[in-house]
Amino acid sequence: MTTMALFAFNGEPMCFLHVLLNALDMKSRGFGVKLVLEGASVKLVPELYAPGGPLSGLWKKCLDAGVVEGVCEACSAKLGTQATAKEHGLALLGGMSGHPSIAAYRDAGCEVMTF
Repeated sequence: MTTMALFAFNGEPMCFLHVLLNALDMKSRGFGVKLVLEGASVKLVPELYAPGGPLSGLWKKCLDAGVVEGVCEACSAKLGTQATAKEHGLALLGGMSGHPSIAAYRDAGCEVMTF
């Protein structure tokens, strides 16, 4: 089945919630899923690990399902969340001038969706 690369750029929690829900839904339907945090979404990293936070339960489910690919190296550095990402073992993705390359995911056969 198709592997979906879900690039989350939006840092609005309500938007990101839908990315998490769709990632889990796609995984449950047999899709491969690679969730990439890019742009403003990397600002959510501390909130994702906050005990009892509104996104933490779904985030944990995504981690447990193995769908989290990682976070943008450059954006997490610029927006001050890289240390938290590293602390939690998230991969830093930076193959394109410090950012994850959408073209590389396409070259690997992924269908790319941006949020």
